[in-house]
Amino acid sequence: MTRPEYTRLVTTPATYKTVTERVLVKEGYTRYEFVPATFTTETVNYESQSPAEALNVQAATFSDAEERILIKPESYGWEVTATEGCESDNPLDCQTLCYRKYDAEYRTIAVKRLASNATTTKSNVSGQTASYTKEVVASAAQVREITIDPVYDEITKRVVDQPASVREETVPAEYTTVTKEVLVTKGGITSYEPIDCELTTYNVLPINYELGSANLTAESRRIIDNTLVKLMNERKNIRIELNAHTDSRGSAASNQSLSERRAQAVVNYLANKGISRSRLVANGYGESQLKNRCADGVSCSEAEHAVNRRTEFRVINADL
Repeated sequence: MTRPEYTRLVTTPATYKTVTERVLVKEGYTRYEFVPATFTTETVNYESQSPAEALNVQAATFSDAEERILIKPESYGWEVTATEGCESDNPLDCQTLCYRKYDAEYRTIAVKRLASNATTTKSNVSGQTASYTKEVVASAAQVREITIDPVYDEITKRVVDQPASVREETVPAEYTTVTKEVLVTKGGITSYEPIDCELTTYNVLPINYELGSANLTAESRRIIDNTLVKLMNERKNIRIELNAHTDSRGSAASNQSLSERRAQAVVNYLANKGISRSRLVANGYGESQLKNRCADGVSCSEAEHAVNRRTEFRVINADL
């Protein structure tokens, strides 16, 4: 069957008709109109100064007169006079004492006598009037309500006369003839080599080389014996990949060559231990895959450079 039987839907579109409808386009409302107040002008008289009494002062008057004033009262006293012709050596014998009266002394001065004392008289002061104008309300402000009628209009619109409809039609299945193969014997894996999954990711092999060369040290060969040689002998069917890396010191070309020779040195050592070269893949990456910041021109410690000088391995597949 190249196409199954199915149901096809055939639609009949809707039909429309035009109708006219009266619609409200503006609602009626109430409008409020404000009529302001009107004013008239009035004149108002007022007393600008109240009436009062004024007091007129009549000054005191005086008359001229004379007055005799005692300036020295009458008095008495002793007077000493020398005696003429006195021949006594004692001056007291030659004095005469007389008790004498002194008359009083007077002076006549001009004086003023009060003729009449000061008096006041009253007089009336008339009041004063003035006027001002003011505006008074002639008619008060008011608000008038004005009713606004609603506004209508006619619109033309199309409405559904006959709605759309659907009818079902059955379309028969289609077939064709083909030639096919039938499974007689089922294939698949009949045996497998169990391996630790961590060995399928890159593992750092802690081995060292002689400085600037691909020669393995004695300690490096011992580590390879205890790891790779042991693993390859225990798992006869696995293959491994060996990758060597350098730090960034030196030229990129020399580092690439050095890494390739170091990876191959491990392969050669394993081959000498009886491991088939067909089970070994060697790669050199030079300084292209640094694990830290220590690229060309960056100052780093010896420990930081040592992180990049590494040999890694991983199990890539089993040869069953």
